[in-house]
Amino acid sequence: MSSLTERAPDRQPAAPQPRSRFKPAAVLQGVLLGLGLVLMIGGFAVIAVNYRPYDIPTASMAPTLQVGDTVLARKTDGADIGRGDVVIFRDQAWGAQPMVKRVVAVGGDTVAFDGGQQRLTLNGKPVEESYLSAQGPQGGSYSVTVPAGRLFLLGDNRLGSLDSRVHLEVDGGTVPAADVEARVEGTVLPFGRAGLLAGTSAFDEVGGPGPAGPGPLEPAFYATVVGAATVVVTSAVGGAAGLVRKRRRAS
Repeated sequence: MSSLTERAPDRQPAAPQPRSRFKPAAVLQGVLLGLGLVLMIGGFAVIAVNYRPYDIPTASMAPTLQVGDTVLARKTDGADIGRGDVVIFRDQAWGAQPMVKRVVAVGGDTVAFDGGQQRLTLNGKPVEESYLSAQGPQGGSYSVTVPAGRLFLLGDNRLGSLDSRVHLEVDGGTVPAADVEARVEGTVLPFGRAGLLAGTSAFDEVGGPGPAGPGPLEPAFYATVVGAATVVVTSAVGGAAGLVRKRRRAS
Protein backbone atom coordinates (compact mmCIF):
# COMPACT_ATOMS: atom_id res chain seq x y z
CA MET A 1 0.00 0.00 0.00
CA SER A 2 1.34 3.27 -0.92
CA SER A 3 1.15 6.19 1.49
CA LEU A 4 0.12 9.64 0.63
CA THR A 5 1.89 12.64 2.00
CA GLU A 6 0.80 16.24 1.88
CA ARG A 7 3.23 18.71 0.45
CA ALA A 8 3.07 22.26 1.49
CA PRO A 9 2.61 24.53 -1.46
CA ASP A 10 5.59 26.61 -2.42
CA ARG A 11 5.39 30.10 -0.93
CA GLN A 12 5.26 32.85 -3.45
CA PRO A 13 7.68 35.70 -2.77
CA ALA A 14 5.95 38.73 -1.36
CA ALA A 15 5.37 41.47 -3.87
CA PRO A 16 7.49 44.53 -3.16
CA GLN A 17 5.56 47.34 -1.55
CA PRO A 18 5.51 50.46 -3.72
CA ARG A 19 7.41 53.35 -2.24
CA SER A 20 5.36 56.31 -1.28
CA ARG A 21 5.96 59.24 -3.57
CA PHE A 22 4.90 61.69 -0.91
CA LYS A 23 7.99 63.04 0.83
CA PRO A 24 7.20 65.73 3.41
CA ALA A 25 10.78 67.02 3.42
CA ALA A 26 10.76 67.52 -0.35
CA VAL A 27 7.37 69.24 -0.21
CA LEU A 28 8.55 71.57 2.57
CA GLN A 29 11.69 72.38 0.61
CA GLY A 30 9.64 73.24 -2.46
CA VAL A 31 7.29 75.47 -0.46
CA LEU A 32 10.18 77.33 1.16
CA LEU A 33 11.96 77.81 -2.16
CA GLY A 34 8.78 79.12 -3.75
CA LEU A 35 8.10 81.50 -0.87
CA GLY A 36 11.70 82.73 -0.92
CA LEU A 37 11.57 83.42 -4.65
CA VAL A 38 8.28 85.30 -4.33
CA LEU A 39 9.65 87.50 -1.54
CA MET A 40 12.97 88.13 -3.28
CA ILE A 41 11.55 88.91 -6.72
CA GLY A 42 8.59 90.84 -5.36
CA GLY A 43 10.69 93.02 -3.08
CA PHE A 44 13.22 93.71 -5.81
CA ALA A 45 10.44 94.56 -8.27
CA VAL A 46 8.89 97.08 -5.87
CA ILE A 47 12.25 98.82 -5.46
CA ALA A 48 13.03 98.75 -9.19
CA VAL A 49 9.65 100.20 -10.16
CA ASN A 50 9.38 102.91 -7.49
CA TYR A 51 12.97 103.95 -6.81
CA ARG A 52 16.01 105.22 -8.64
CA PRO A 53 19.63 105.33 -7.43
CA TYR A 54 21.59 108.60 -7.33
CA ASP A 55 25.21 109.29 -6.47
CA ILE A 56 25.98 112.24 -4.18
CA PRO A 57 28.89 114.21 -5.70
CA THR A 58 29.20 117.10 -3.21
CA ALA A 59 29.01 117.82 0.53
CA SER A 60 26.14 120.31 0.20
CA MET A 61 23.80 118.00 2.15
CA ALA A 62 26.30 116.90 4.82
CA PRO A 63 25.99 115.43 7.36
CA THR A 64 22.69 113.95 6.16
CA LEU A 65 24.27 112.82 2.88
CA GLN A 66 28.00 112.47 2.36
CA VAL A 67 30.17 112.68 -0.76
CA GLY A 68 30.20 109.26 -2.42
CA ASP A 69 26.89 108.09 -0.95
CA THR A 70 24.48 106.25 -3.23
CA VAL A 71 20.89 106.96 -2.30
CA LEU A 72 17.54 105.55 -3.35
CA ALA A 73 14.91 108.13 -4.18
CA ARG A 74 11.22 107.42 -4.80
CA LYS A 75 9.85 108.82 -8.04
CA THR A 76 7.35 111.66 -7.74
CA ASP A 77 5.78 114.40 -9.83
CA GLY A 78 6.35 116.92 -7.03
CA ALA A 79 2.69 117.26 -6.08
CA ASP A 80 3.09 115.57 -2.69
CA ILE A 81 6.32 117.26 -1.59
CA GLY A 82 6.32 118.85 1.87
CA ARG A 83 8.64 120.80 4.14
CA GLY A 84 11.58 118.74 5.34
CA ASP A 85 11.67 116.40 2.35
CA VAL A 86 15.08 115.82 0.75
CA VAL A 87 14.51 115.87 -2.98
CA ILE A 88 16.26 115.35 -6.32
CA PHE A 89 15.34 118.01 -8.88
CA ARG A 90 16.45 119.60 -12.14
CA ASP A 91 15.86 123.26 -12.90
CA GLN A 92 17.00 125.16 -15.99
CA ALA A 93 17.88 128.26 -13.96
CA TRP A 94 20.16 126.14 -11.78
CA GLY A 95 21.99 124.47 -14.67
CA ALA A 96 19.54 121.64 -15.49
CA GLN A 97 21.73 119.13 -13.63
CA PRO A 98 20.27 116.81 -10.98
CA MET A 99 20.68 118.40 -7.55
CA VAL A 100 19.74 117.32 -4.03
CA LYS A 101 18.43 119.78 -1.43
CA ARG A 102 15.98 119.97 1.47
CA VAL A 103 12.60 121.66 1.06
CA VAL A 104 12.18 124.36 3.72
CA ALA A 105 9.19 126.22 2.28
CA VAL A 106 6.31 125.47 -0.09
CA GLY A 107 3.85 127.63 -2.01
CA GLY A 108 2.28 130.33 0.19
CA ASP A 109 5.03 130.23 2.85
CA THR A 110 7.17 133.20 3.80
CA VAL A 111 10.67 132.06 4.60
CA ALA A 112 13.08 134.55 6.15
CA PHE A 113 16.57 134.52 7.54
CA ASP A 114 17.96 137.06 9.98
CA GLY A 115 21.65 137.42 9.21
CA GLY A 116 22.30 139.13 12.52
CA GLN A 117 20.70 136.50 14.74
CA GLN A 118 21.46 133.68 12.28
CA ARG A 119 17.90 132.44 12.62
CA LEU A 120 15.56 130.93 10.05
CA THR A 121 11.84 131.60 10.39
CA LEU A 122 8.89 130.24 8.47
CA ASN A 123 5.66 132.19 8.50
CA GLY A 124 7.07 134.12 11.44
CA LYS A 125 7.91 131.04 13.52
CA PRO A 126 11.51 130.06 14.28
CA VAL A 127 12.67 126.73 12.85
CA GLU A 128 15.09 124.61 14.87
CA GLU A 129 17.06 122.75 12.21
CA SER A 130 18.76 119.91 14.08
CA TYR A 131 19.97 118.35 10.81
CA LEU A 132 22.41 121.19 10.01
CA SER A 133 26.12 120.37 9.84
CA ALA A 134 26.99 123.56 11.70
CA GLN A 135 25.22 126.45 13.34
CA GLY A 136 27.73 129.00 12.06
CA PRO A 137 27.20 131.87 9.60
CA GLN A 138 24.70 131.07 6.87
CA GLY A 139 24.87 134.21 4.79
CA GLY A 140 22.97 137.49 4.65
CA SER A 141 19.38 138.27 5.48
CA TYR A 142 16.52 137.55 3.10
CA SER A 143 12.76 137.19 3.08
CA VAL A 144 10.86 135.36 0.34
CA THR A 145 7.19 134.60 -0.11
CA VAL A 146 7.06 131.39 -2.12
CA PRO A 147 4.66 131.48 -5.09
CA ALA A 148 2.07 128.74 -5.43
CA GLY A 149 3.43 125.56 -6.98
CA ARG A 150 7.05 126.39 -6.15
CA LEU A 151 9.59 125.38 -3.49
CA PHE A 152 12.38 127.06 -1.53
CA LEU A 153 15.34 124.70 -1.16
CA LEU A 154 18.41 124.76 1.08
CA GLY A 155 21.33 122.40 1.67
CA ASP A 156 21.96 121.04 5.16
CA ASN A 157 25.55 122.21 4.84
CA ARG A 158 24.74 125.92 4.72
CA LEU A 159 28.43 126.83 4.55
CA GLY A 160 28.93 124.91 1.31
CA SER A 161 25.64 124.74 -0.56
CA LEU A 162 24.61 126.58 -3.72
CA ASP A 163 20.88 126.67 -3.10
CA SER A 164 17.92 129.07 -3.18
CA ARG A 165 19.98 131.75 -1.41
CA VAL A 166 22.25 131.99 -4.47
CA HIS A 167 19.31 132.43 -6.88
CA LEU A 168 17.22 134.99 -4.99
CA GLU A 169 17.12 137.29 -8.03
CA VAL A 170 15.17 134.68 -10.06
CA ASP A 171 11.71 134.00 -8.62
CA GLY A 172 13.06 134.50 -5.12
CA GLY A 173 15.30 131.46 -5.53
CA THR A 174 12.32 129.12 -5.80
CA VAL A 175 11.93 126.25 -8.25
CA PRO A 176 8.74 124.67 -9.63
CA ALA A 177 7.55 121.69 -7.62
CA ALA A 178 7.13 119.94 -10.98
CA ASP A 179 10.94 120.01 -11.37
CA VAL A 180 11.24 117.50 -8.51
CA GLU A 181 11.73 114.01 -9.88
CA ALA A 182 12.33 111.99 -6.71
CA ARG A 183 12.29 112.06 -2.91
CA VAL A 184 15.33 110.59 -1.12
CA GLU A 185 14.34 107.84 1.31
CA GLY A 186 17.52 105.92 2.09
CA THR A 187 21.23 105.34 1.58
CA VAL A 188 22.39 102.01 0.12
CA LEU A 189 26.13 102.60 -0.30
CA PRO A 190 28.59 102.52 1.32
CA PHE A 191 27.27 99.64 3.44
CA GLY A 192 28.50 101.30 6.62
CA ARG A 193 26.05 104.18 6.03
CA ALA A 194 23.17 102.15 4.63
CA GLY A 195 19.81 102.93 6.17
CA LEU A 196 16.61 104.90 5.90
CA LEU A 197 16.79 108.69 5.82
CA ALA A 198 15.81 110.05 9.22
CA GLY A 199 12.74 112.24 9.33
CA THR A 200 12.62 115.68 10.91
CA SER A 201 10.24 117.45 13.26
CA ALA A 202 11.73 120.88 12.52
CA PHE A 203 8.55 122.13 10.82
CA ASP A 204 5.95 120.59 13.11
CA GLU A 205 5.21 123.88 14.87
CA VAL A 206 4.54 125.63 11.56
CA GLY A 207 1.72 123.30 10.53
CA GLY A 208 0.75 122.52 6.97
CA PRO A 209 2.45 120.09 4.60
CA GLY A 210 5.31 118.28 6.33
CA PRO A 211 7.67 115.60 5.08
CA ALA A 212 6.08 112.60 3.42
CA GLY A 213 5.61 109.38 5.33
CA PRO A 214 7.82 106.36 4.66
CA GLY A 215 7.39 104.65 1.33
CA PRO A 216 7.65 100.92 0.59
CA LEU A 217 11.45 100.92 0.62
CA GLU A 218 11.93 99.33 4.05
CA PRO A 219 9.45 96.44 3.70
CA ALA A 220 10.57 95.81 0.11
CA PHE A 221 14.21 95.71 1.20
CA TYR A 222 13.54 93.26 4.02
CA ALA A 223 11.40 91.11 1.73
CA THR A 224 14.27 90.92 -0.76
CA VAL A 225 16.84 90.04 1.89
CA VAL A 226 14.64 87.48 3.67
CA GLY A 227 13.63 85.91 0.36
CA ALA A 228 17.22 85.60 -0.84
CA ALA A 229 18.33 84.14 2.51
CA THR A 230 15.47 81.63 2.43
CA VAL A 231 16.42 80.45 -1.07
CA VAL A 232 20.10 80.10 -0.17
CA VAL A 233 19.56 78.31 3.14
CA THR A 234 16.86 76.00 1.80
CA SER A 235 18.97 75.06 -1.21
CA ALA A 236 22.01 74.40 1.00
CA VAL A 237 20.04 72.25 3.46
CA GLY A 238 18.38 70.32 0.66
CA GLY A 239 21.71 69.68 -1.04
CA ALA A 240 23.30 68.49 2.20
CA ALA A 241 20.38 66.17 2.94
CA GLY A 242 20.61 64.68 -0.56
CA LEU A 243 24.33 64.03 -0.13
CA VAL A 244 23.72 62.26 3.19
CA ARG A 245 21.10 59.99 1.59
CA LYS A 246 23.46 59.05 -1.23
CA ARG A 247 26.19 58.10 1.22
CA ARG A 248 23.79 55.96 3.23
CA ARG A 249 22.72 54.06 0.12
CA ALA A 250 26.32 53.51 -0.89
CA SER A 251 27.30 52.10 2.51
